[in-house]
Amino acid sequence: MPKHQGDALTHDIHPMEMEMELELQLPLLSAKEQAKFPLCAMHDTAGKPSPIATPTQSPMASADPSTVPADDEDETDVIGELMGHYGKWQLLMTVLLSLFQVPNTFHISSSIYQAANKEFWCQRPEHLQQLPIDVWRNLSGSQDNCRRRAGIDWSQLSNDSLPTQLQQQAAALGDDGKHVACNSWEYETNDNVGNTWTSQWDLVCDKEHLKNVAEMFFLLGVATGGIISGYLSDKFGRKTMLFISAVLQTIFGLWLCFCSSFELYLTLRALLGLVSVSVTYSGLILAIEYVDGKWRTIAGMYNLFPLPISYMMISGLAYLTQDYQRLQLCIGIPGIFLCFLWFVVPESPRWLLVKGRIEEVRRIIEAAASFNGRQLPADYQLTPPTQESSTQDVTYLFRSSYLRRISICFLCIWFTINLIYYGLILNMSSFGGNVYLNSALAGLVEIPAIAVAMYIITKVGKKWLFCATLFCTGVACFCAAMTEGREDLLWLKITFLMMGKFTISAGNTIMPVYTAELYPTIIRNVGVGACNMAAGLALILTPYLSLLNKIEGHLLMTLLTAWSIFGGFVVLFLPETAVRKNAATTESRQANAAKQV
Repeated sequence: MPKHQGDALTHDIHPMEMEMELELQLPLLSAKEQAKFPLCAMHDTAGKPSPIATPTQSPMASADPSTVPADDEDETDVIGELMGHYGKWQLLMTVLLSLFQVPNTFHISSSIYQAANKEFWCQRPEHLQQLPIDVWRNLSGSQDNCRRRAGIDWSQLSNDSLPTQLQQQAAALGDDGKHVACNSWEYETNDNVGNTWTSQWDLVCDKEHLKNVAEMFFLLGVATGGIISGYLSDKFGRKTMLFISAVLQTIFGLWLCFCSSFELYLTLRALLGLVSVSVTYSGLILAIEYVDGKWRTIAGMYNLFPLPISYMMISGLAYLTQDYQRLQLCIGIPGIFLCFLWFVVPESPRWLLVKGRIEEVRRIIEAAASFNGRQLPADYQLTPPTQESSTQDVTYLFRSSYLRRISICFLCIWFTINLIYYGLILNMSSFGGNVYLNSALAGLVEIPAIAVAMYIITKVGKKWLFCATLFCTGVACFCAAMTEGREDLLWLKITFLMMGKFTISAGNTIMPVYTAELYPTIIRNVGVGACNMAAGLALILTPYLSLLNKIEGHLLMTLLTAWSIFGGFVVLFLPETAVRKNAATTESRQANAAKQV
């Protein structure tokens, strides 16, 4: 008899068969689970118990095992049979849920503009405000913009005879070249950047690293939220967690507009990252639980299309506002309108069925079937599945040579992909050229990258395509590094960067599906959860990549090149996709077992 779990899609496997599965190193696949896995740590749904709890097999489906479809993508359940696997209702709901990705993307990419570097210099005395900046720097000895000459009484100097008076004071003091740290600064106003964290809190000189700390706090919240939000979503419901997180996201996002304390700003950024990733998790889980069969993979992946569009939108908003507070207000307001979707979006019927809330499931099924124009049977039955607890832990990832190999490989690959993907996105302001145009182009090239990857991975094997995306990213980053420092070749450098963004985005689309296929069903959640931890570590390190350019101009792109080549090399150690459509007798038996839900 098929077994069910409230927190994971599993099948009833005898311990002996389980051991046989690991020894044969043939991961049992379920394509309906593939859509659970995200493209990056910020958009992940798999570092937690599996979200889809599928009910008992439909009474309309044949009980004869020989009639089970040969392709995992054809798996269906009773809820899908009743209200339709994919129809107008599912299309409407999944589109509405994809809108929650917009504020998430706004918040994760806002630091590109809010933490942008600005030209600065030690503040001029009030009566010398008309003095040209280059003259002031020369007279004050402020070549690094952090220190100026010591012992000079600037109040005694005037514009009329400034150089002579300065020389007299210097001679009287016996000028020995000593400098003191500046305690206040002025900032360039005509730089198309406007007011940023830098000018608001004087994050320059010995405080410059605090900009990276602010972004690290946000990404630390993302990594932490990725660990706990899955558990909360399974416990309290997908819709409940989605809207609680969305309300908190809106509150924190708007609070940041009026925050005057940098310490409080850091705290709010961390909390914003924590609830933002919960919005991503719950929304994506809900979207894939509304659909059935092969549509789970498709719905999970096209849920990511708002990401590149949002990158382009925030680029335009940042250009129009040119002030970190006004930009924060603009990206916080959309969350208010999304909260009203509470009255439109229902809870996951599959989660409700697992919890035994049959009447709520019936209302959702009847509304969806009516919207889809389907006629429900008069006597259909809904039975809550039997729940079992899973005892697998991270040690299972290293209990056979096959699992050790793919676990080590995927830990390296998830770290690499996220480091490169966000390393390119969050460092657009340090690559040169117009930061607004660069960011908009980076979002634009991701749209065809996701579309192409979605199409290709349904037609061919994933290993060599995945490997090619990483190697091509490495080549693009290497070419960009070669043009570093050449102002006349800036256009060529940006072109190579966009090529790298295209290929890494395609690889980012392949990675979660490939991971889902190669891990056996019984430990898939544990495996992807461990991979998400590696991705979280990469996210935390990403803000500090910009410091590499201060050491040496070619270092950042050289590092991304090395990691890309390393990632492509690691992929070579992975087996090809485990999907087998023309299975032999033994493999068919295992495939049928995998289909039992």
